[in-house]
Amino acid sequence: MTGMEQRTLGTRSPALASTPVSVIGLGTWQLGGDWGDVSEKEAFGVLDASIQAGVTFFDTADVYGDGRSETTIGRFRRSNEDAPLTIATKMGRREEQMPSNYTRRNFIDWVDRSRRNLGMDTLDLVQLHCPPTAVFKDATVYDALDELVERQMIAAYGVSVETAGQALEAMEHDGVATVQIILNAFRMKPLDEVLPAAVEAGVGIIARVPLASGLLSGKYTEETQFAPNDHRSFNRHGEAFDQGETFSGVDFETGVEAARAFAAFTPEGMSTSQAALKWIVEQPGVSTVIPGARNPEQARANAEAGSAFDLGEEFHDRTERLYDRYFRNAVHGRW
Repeated sequence: MTGMEQRTLGTRSPALASTPVSVIGLGTWQLGGDWGDVSEKEAFGVLDASIQAGVTFFDTADVYGDGRSETTIGRFRRSNEDAPLTIATKMGRREEQMPSNYTRRNFIDWVDRSRRNLGMDTLDLVQLHCPPTAVFKDATVYDALDELVERQMIAAYGVSVETAGQALEAMEHDGVATVQIILNAFRMKPLDEVLPAAVEAGVGIIARVPLASGLLSGKYTEETQFAPNDHRSFNRHGEAFDQGETFSGVDFETGVEAARAFAAFTPEGMSTSQAALKWIVEQPGVSTVIPGARNPEQARANAEAGSAFDLGEEFHDRTERLYDRYFRNAVHGRW
């Protein structure tokens, strides 16, 4: 394997277009909460292992641990000033999920809080954090975000979405530089329209939940248990937030069975997780993939999937057949 591949986050934002990022990034939800407890020492170990492995893109949010993920990354960034990091955060879920809360005043307040947490005068990328569908249709929302760019509070903005329809609506607005969407071997709907539209529009695609909340690690069995404060325990049916964020919305036992089948045709010399990440990397239009990592070993292994090699046409064909067998009827129409 060779070094980490670099790609740009689309062409719409001059700031992002001029700063390539690693094709494997790091999602940091787990550093803030909802995945069990992670100490700051453990978090720093994951962040350090990631940059040492060539990762240059971190994704966080203001609600991960009520700002804990952001502040941890901010402290890490200050102690690693020479690291060429692009840091994306998200906003909008600190208030009740009502379209009326997505206002210029709230945007300024939320961005200012993230700037303090991260210790950055200008945030690299701010994404609306899976807002209600009506928000994507509101022109005043984009006007307010454009103002934040003009004031150099943020360098660029994008959206994080739950559905393909939301992504397509957001891309109609020229200021939207990136779309973050769930994409993995168990969630293929974005391949139909979203990725082709992003390529045409010059929008960067950030693929999240790439391992279906760990199912595609191939390490779980039907008996696997998760901590009570882990969303894989308390949100399996969408009790706390969108069900699609947990195991990509698929039934856990079905997901375990499908993961075994996926592992069976993973190429020799690769882990199941690496094959799942590389499958996403090889989809046209993807800019970066943001797996989480609970320890340095996971971070390094994930990063290896950003090296140059080809899974081959047969692997992609078998992955699509697996999706057709286990998931297409159950989830393809939902998101």
